[in-house]
Amino acid sequence: MKRLLCAVLAGFMTLSLAACGSSDTATETEDAEEGSETVYIIGTDTTFAPFEFQDESGNQVGIDMDLLAAIAEDQGFEYEVNVLGFDAAVQALESRQVDGVIAGMSITDERKESFDFSEPYFDSGVIMGVAADSDIAGYEDLEGQKVAVKQGTEGSSFAESIAEEYGFEMVTFTDSSMMYEDVIAGNSVACFEDYPVLGYAINQGLALKTVTEKEQGSSYGFAVPKDENAELLEMFNAGLANIQANGTYDEILATYILAE
Repeated sequence: MKRLLCAVLAGFMTLSLAACGSSDTATETEDAEEGSETVYIIGTDTTFAPFEFQDESGNQVGIDMDLLAAIAEDQGFEYEVNVLGFDAAVQALESRQVDGVIAGMSITDERKESFDFSEPYFDSGVIMGVAADSDIAGYEDLEGQKVAVKQGTEGSSFAESIAEEYGFEMVTFTDSSMMYEDVIAGNSVACFEDYPVLGYAINQGLALKTVTEKEQGSSYGFAVPKDENAELLEMFNAGLANIQANGTYDEILATYILAE
């Protein structure tokens, strides 16, 4: 009876230890015959066309999505996209709930303190948009007015840098489409947005127009947590270099309408 009791207790302890094993952010699918394969979890924005947005069938598409797919195919790694919204994606990366983020994310010195970035995959810039029938012609016309920005973006940072000089109030949104609608509705007189994003939206029929020259901006990069996922970052850089060399990169950009 004692030997039987000991065997039962030993079995229970073995099961308990197995159940308490730790797991990483990346999903590991193990098979006794085929080994294990890592599936990286990649966070992205909800609406940031032409970089990421939903098509008519509800699929997440865009430049970032196409680049990620091409790079993953070139390097042979598996991934799943987690559509979170920009702020939520950045927060998920900070808390290690995702392995990487691709979301038209500008490479800045401040972000480099928390994240490691890939080589730049797109050079952007900020431009001001106003309603299609607006008389606003430049920054000087913004005094005493409200200006819409998207939280956490380079457009928001640029607007903040000139707000005091030109005397306008900032209204912050978490989604580009909400920001655009605020300007179209007349609640704000202008918005600041990355030029390819606003240019694409206008070319798709958005009732806005651009009235300023593009301000020099930062480059976009793929981000991973600081000092983590070095292998994923290396594969992204290697894949990016390969698709730039073989023409796939240019083909992806040509699929979408970019306007300076």
